[in-house]
Amino acid sequence: MNLANYLFTSESVGEGHPDKVCDRISDTVVDLFLSGDPEARVACETLATTNKVVIAGEVRGPASVTFDVIENATREAIKDIGYEQDGFHWETADIEILLHAQSVDIAVGVDAAGNKDEGAGDQGIMFGYACRETEALMPAPIFYSHAILKGLAETRHASTSSGLGPDAKSQVTLRYENGKPVCATSVVVSTQHAEGVDQDEIREIVRPHVLKVLPEGWMCEESHFYVNPTGRFVIGGPDGDCGLTGRKIIVDTYGGAAPHGGGAFSGKDPTKVDRSAAYAARYLAKNVVAAGLADRCTIQLSYAIGVSKPLSVYIDTHNTGQIDEARLSTVLQELVDLTPRGIRQHLGLNKAIYARTAAYGHFGRTPDADGGFSWEQTDLVDALRSALG
Repeated sequence: MNLANYLFTSESVGEGHPDKVCDRISDTVVDLFLSGDPEARVACETLATTNKVVIAGEVRGPASVTFDVIENATREAIKDIGYEQDGFHWETADIEILLHAQSVDIAVGVDAAGNKDEGAGDQGIMFGYACRETEALMPAPIFYSHAILKGLAETRHASTSSGLGPDAKSQVTLRYENGKPVCATSVVVSTQHAEGVDQDEIREIVRPHVLKVLPEGWMCEESHFYVNPTGRFVIGGPDGDCGLTGRKIIVDTYGGAAPHGGGAFSGKDPTKVDRSAAYAARYLAKNVVAAGLADRCTIQLSYAIGVSKPLSVYIDTHNTGQIDEARLSTVLQELVDLTPRGIRQHLGLNKAIYARTAAYGHFGRTPDADGGFSWEQTDLVDALRSALG
């Protein structure tokens, strides 16, 4: 039974969170290889701790992407995030690179050959979701959580005297009435800060960013506005906590408002359906909602390694749909080729567009002119309406 009135919470983490530093580095490696060869293969994992970065995984791509090139790009990524601290500094961090050639056993299952189309890079299930809670057709709690941190990061990058550090987290709890969000009941923001900046100062630095993001009148009571609840957050980033690629999959997607198949996105080239099929599922779900065919839509895709076509395409419009879900599934598969190659071609995924996805969510973003966030386009709306009458 669905509840009509409830509280729901989602969290986000900023670009300087240890896990997000690792996601950014892994996706920087993906972009390096795709820049040199759009058909390159990358499965890259990163670990970061006190002044140490370890990059490991499997690659197949141009010889021009040397370890020196990867190291330099890694340092630039850390510098861009803003780490120039004794315990983690873009210039002095020890960077160890342990990338090696992709397994031939994996490659043979994925590569096209003869009459065999390119197969999926692994088995798995992927979910996409869209709803009418925000203009971006995203769940409101995760959308606002991301926006708060993005605003703080913009302030930090704009001024060396902001008092803010790169590491940050947010959490927004919203009250739902009759299934729709109506206000925030609590807001939590923890942000790294400079030595000597006290908790009250940080609170007032954070406050306008929260007020700007939340709709007017939605701010929680003052007693439920928590900023740096421990009182001090000077040591942060990988110096304070070890980071790993792929540990923030719910932050990356829908904040817990929709299912997640389990696979992370960052560090993977688009032949990996963990990434590309999750993007395709979001693309389809968003277009269904944008076309007015449902107020909420969840889509699941499933694949087997080495097999090109999805094993299943499941759609749930949560009793808000205007069209039979089986018919909708058929039409979507007629409009978009959901093989790994078909997804990459339709969404233009064989490009260096991934480092920008590493923070503030992979969904609910504005499509870029160069093809970034192409899965956020709503260019299927007319075709859907036409096909479904």
